[in-house]
Parts: sequence; C-alpha cells; structure tokens
Amino acid sequence: MPPSTVAAHVRILEDAALLRTDLRPAAHGLQKICSRLCDRVLVDLPAPAAGRRRRVEIAMPIGAYSDFDVAPPCGLASDTSLIGYIDDRLSFYEPERVRAGLLWFGSGYLEYSFPNRLPEGAAPARVTVSLEVCSEAPRHNDRWPSDITLWINGCEVGTWASPGDFGGTRGRLTPRWWNTDESQFGRLKRWTVTADGALLDGHPLSATSLADLDLGRSPLTTVRIGVDPAGPRAGGLNLFGRGFGNHPQDILMELEYAPGRPDADAPHGGLLPDAEV
Repeated sequence: MPPSTVAAHVRILEDAALLRTDLRPAAHGLQKICSRLCDRVLVDLPAPAAGRRRRVEIAMPIGAYSDFDVAPPCGLASDTSLIGYIDDRLSFYEPERVRAGLLWFGSGYLEYSFPNRLPEGAAPARVTVSLEVCSEAPRHNDRWPSDITLWINGCEVGTWASPGDFGGTRGRLTPRWWNTDESQFGRLKRWTVTADGALLDGHPLSATSLADLDLGRSPLTTVRIGVDPAGPRAGGLNLFGRGFGNHPQDILMELEYAPGRPDADAPHGGLLPDAEV
C-alpha cells in the first residue's frame, strides 16, 4: 500500500483505541512503531429490524439449574476450585453450584427455569438460546462426537453434533488453576425458534415452531440441555459459563416480540409492552 493509505488506516485504528503508535529514531528521521491494544474483538451483529419488535434478554448462570439428572463422568468447577467431588452426582446439589463456571457430565440433562418476561398481549416472534458447549471426553479429545440436544418447554428444538472435547490450548477465559490437559473451551451455539421452524446458528434444524412452545402458558419458560445415553453419539457434555472457555457469557435467552396494547397489570413481571429491556 502507499504510505498515505497505510497512515489513514492507522489513524482510524488509533481513534478506535485498537492501536498505539510510538515514534522512535531511525537511520533517516523517525519511524512509527505500531502495537495492538487488544488481542481480540468480538462483534455481535443485531438481528434485522422487523416492524416494532422489542427484545428481552435474560442471562442464566450455568449453575442455577432447577432440575438435573446426570451420570459420571461428571463434576463442577468455579473460577477458583472444584465444587464438591469429581464423578459424584451429589456434588450437583452443593449450594456453591451457583458459582460454577464449568460443569460436565457423561449423559443426562440440566434444566433451567427462566422467568417469562413476555408482556401481556405481546406476540412472540423469535426465541433464541445461546451457550458455549462441547463434548465430554477423558481429559480432552478433539475427535469425540456427541449429540447435544436442547428443549424449550419440554419440546425438542433440535440436536447439535459436537465434533469433540476441546483442550490442550487454554481457553481465553479459563482460569490458570485449571489444567490445560482438561476441557478448555467449547463452541458458542445458538438455537432459534421462529413461527416457521427451528434453526441452529442460522441454519434450518427442525420443524419445531413457536406455536409448539406455547410461550405464554406459564410464568416460567424451561430450557433443558442434555445428552441421550441411548443415542448413537453419546459423548457427554461440557457447559461453559462466564468465567471459563472463550465466550464471556452464561446461558442467554433472547425473546423478540411484537408489542401489544399497554397494560400496567401485566402478569409476567409487569413490563410495559413498549419498553425495551
């Protein structure tokens, strides 16, 4: 590139606080030394606007499950230590489980109860559940397939075929005390349900639709993530929270809806229909 073009791009990166430049003596005049200020930049692109849609987001810690049934190998870890004992199902009852940043099991499920914040009279348009997940192998194994399934309100949304259990290289957020030979990070997966069917990371997944979920039936919306022990690829599950893995998030539910008529007496939390949360 011509020096003038490079200089223009460098100025843009400096203005965005992504680059730092220092002037140092050179053989002829000065030289500009450029250093990056960030190792990584994550960009979340917003969904296309559709009429007067609003969105509610609820983040659920991975240890705040309301029901479970797991089989070894299993365990939980916080950002400072193990929680309970490895391969002890009773550890999933420990009060400290709410601090978990990583949990794993060979088969079974975890279920979470999200408050239904859909305003009175509002029509759901799309619901998305995103989480960081991978298979569960002894230590780690990049080639360890597992069929990981998500349900909403007891209705199967669809299955992601995880290729393996990723380790050997420390996850960007994984604490230093956690051995690099163990599971380190997963992949951020997004299950979405619309009026026309379900998608996984934007690709068609199943015929499950919003009508099947009946999101307005209860003050709670349940989300279950699990592995069928009788399935052809029952390679377990690692679930990563905010303090482990590569993505700084817990389980995130995003609910898009078309506002209804204003009603201050909305039963599911009293959110005004035209309020964006």
